[in-house]
Amino acid sequence: MIRFKRRTILASAIATLAAATLSPLAMAADNIKIGLVTALSGQSAQSGEAITRGLTIAIDEINAKGGLLGGRKLELVRRDDEGNPAKGVVAARELIFKEKVAVVFGGLDTPVSMAIVPIINAEKVPFMGPWAAGTGVTKNGANPNYAFRVSAVDELVDKAMLSYAQKTFKTTKAGLILVNNPWGESNEKGIVAALSEKSMKPAGIEKFEASDVDIVPQLTRLKAAGADTLFLVGNVGPSAQVVKSLDRMGWKVPVVSHWGPAGGRFTELAGPNAKNVHFVQTFSFFGKLSPVGEKVVKDLKAKYQNIKGPDDITPAVGVANAYDGMQLAALAIAKAGSTNGDAIREGFYKIDRYEGLIKTYVKPFSPTVHDGLQADDYVWAQFIDNKILPVGMTQ
Repeated sequence: MIRFKRRTILASAIATLAAATLSPLAMAADNIKIGLVTALSGQSAQSGEAITRGLTIAIDEINAKGGLLGGRKLELVRRDDEGNPAKGVVAARELIFKEKVAVVFGGLDTPVSMAIVPIINAEKVPFMGPWAAGTGVTKNGANPNYAFRVSAVDELVDKAMLSYAQKTFKTTKAGLILVNNPWGESNEKGIVAALSEKSMKPAGIEKFEASDVDIVPQLTRLKAAGADTLFLVGNVGPSAQVVKSLDRMGWKVPVVSHWGPAGGRFTELAGPNAKNVHFVQTFSFFGKLSPVGEKVVKDLKAKYQNIKGPDDITPAVGVANAYDGMQLAALAIAKAGSTNGDAIREGFYKIDRYEGLIKTYVKPFSPTVHDGLQADDYVWAQFIDNKILPVGMTQ
């Protein structure tokens, strides 16, 4: 009797184990995991959420079509880096070693991306950057190089900033006001090089810390040097402090910026003169959209209740870059025929054409080109009534 009971218990346990093995939770192990390391808290959390939404819409679309590699579904796994490189490294290692992700997205901040890139190259896990613009993210010296990007690139943005400033504000003496970190350093090199190509030199170069709340001394030196336009590089908080410091000085000078101000609560932090900052973007949901753009807006409205129209999709670049980046990564996985990192890297080079949200990509990647967007893909924007609109558009 006891032996029979033991056998019954054993059979029951085996049946339970078998059922668990076939359960949806266990089957999820067959999903292809996509990792995201980004700021999900703090001043740039809005940007992290935009990237999340762009990835999610793309993943939902891919899964609805049957997934990849014979029906395997994509699964997004996120980690918050809080804008901190050290935390970004911990997050990336967890995604690579514990979650076994096929591709790592992220590094909202250039210092975070620059800290992650050596890890993905060492571990042969492809990286797709949907935001951080530091030139060295993709041009990192590694061979083979596993870092790809669908975003702005500092060395291209810097040339675009100068061209835009000369065309719009007749700039002859540019003053540089830059965050004191690797992103600022990347742009300092790029802007100085862009000026040099036109036989120009900066009126002055000033730095500020991300935590600074008073930038009047640096701006005063640039004013004394005769700067007729400011080239600004900084994320939301410090960029807002630049605007507030200009207000305290009463200095009304054109400000041409990298896209840092678009990353969060800029108008709230900077005040009414936030509208005077013109900044670069890779995409805008305002104006006439392509069929892909119309579908993405429709899907965003259906999935997120707070999205009623284009002005609610902000920052647009986070959504757009992440959406196209995910679609391109999916094509690379399909070309690879597996989730092997080296095969996916080669898969990026095999992409022939993709009609995306930002543009139609034609052979966007090669062993020497890991950036999917180029200078002619940028647009210029400003805040109007808390909305990011293309310059010149009032509604």
